[in-house]
Amino acid sequence: MNIGLMSDPLSIATDTAREAGQLLRDHFFAPREVNEFAAHDIKLELDVRSQDLIESRLIGAFPDHAFLGEESITGQTSSEWRWVVDPIDGTVNYFYGIPHFCISIGLQRGEEMVLGVIYDPMRDELWQAERGSGTRLNGRPVRASQRTDIGETIVTVGFAKTATTINMGLPLLQKLAYKVRKCRMMGSAALDMAYVACGRLDAYIEQGISLWDMAAGIVLVEEAGGQMQIEERSDAPGKFSVIASSGLIDFTNV
Repeated sequence: MNIGLMSDPLSIATDTAREAGQLLRDHFFAPREVNEFAAHDIKLELDVRSQDLIESRLIGAFPDHAFLGEESITGQTSSEWRWVVDPIDGTVNYFYGIPHFCISIGLQRGEEMVLGVIYDPMRDELWQAERGSGTRLNGRPVRASQRTDIGETIVTVGFAKTATTINMGLPLLQKLAYKVRKCRMMGSAALDMAYVACGRLDAYIEQGISLWDMAAGIVLVEEAGGQMQIEERSDAPGKFSVIASSGLIDFTNV
């Protein structure tokens, strides 16, 4: 990928994700410092520390880029290149000691996501993807599921943080439960998409997530041969309804 700089963005994003992952792993069994309790969500002091680390590494390497994180927007905001980061995707899991969370780092050029790195520090699993180069898990090429029978699929349904999206998700979960092999609710949108990209899941469906939740996952899924269906919510600016899937089964009319 030619971005007009000598540095390799995939290598730097990978090293940065691993460094942030080490920070989270080192503090996993320590007491949590909470910045904010909210309905269906928690903000940790480590969210800020992880994002500050990631921002310093990425903007240090690419000072002309913009940076959009869950905690802030910084950098050269007029740049065509923008890093989109979730410093802990699965914060509630992390807070409760559930070892299912990740660091998600995506790079956007204009309107297109062109690079994605997702790192699960507890399992030491690293997904990487660049446009035109496929998706890799710990260096090994992976593909989305090839299952075509909905009765053989495993699907995860996420529940967002408003009454509207919860009320939309519950009937969908009920319908899917009768049709698929298993439904799962795992608590990390980025890892859900990474699991779709490597064929562990056949689809991830959620009614209201932010760009930083799915930025890296978009590239992983599409480069693995999967499909992203994304629609911005008219009732919630900056929130999106999303279906990440293999593309072989229509989950829009279950």
